[in-house]
Amino acid sequence: MKLAPIVRSKKMFVVLLLLLALLAGSVATSYAAPTESQGHYHVVGYGETLSGIAYHYGVSVQAILQANPRVYNPHLIFAGMSLFIPKAYIPPAYPPAPPTSYCRFHHYVTYGQNLINIGYYYGVSPYAIAQANFIYNLNRIYAGQYLCIP
Repeated sequence: MKLAPIVRSKKMFVVLLLLLALLAGSVATSYAAPTESQGHYHVVGYGETLSGIAYHYGVSVQAILQANPRVYNPHLIFAGMSLFIPKAYIPPAYPPAPPTSYCRFHHYVTYGQNLINIGYYYGVSPYAIAQANFIYNLNRIYAGQYLCIP
């Protein structure tokens, strides 16, 4: 007669265990990994900031923080860290090539050159070179880049 309460408690234990398993399964499915249609991943490079990454992809810092709950401090990200960037404007890998019909010269940028020096060398305004090459920041040219000189 003393076995009946023990059997009932074991049955109750098994029922509770099954309920917890079902609850854990539903919680696990609610945190599914984001898909490629929702955004993509960005590996943080040395010297990058969260605001710079947000500006580059055209999203807000808050949107990136919401998509990455493991980042508690927006000022504390490390090189090599993988961040999920929610879907927004994704810039092309390379700027579109300018039409070659109005390029008088093609210039290969070497280390230490800037648009002012290049423009002075060819007798062209640095703003005209920037416009012909779709450069929106005059300080943003790099060694190895080919420029169309109008």
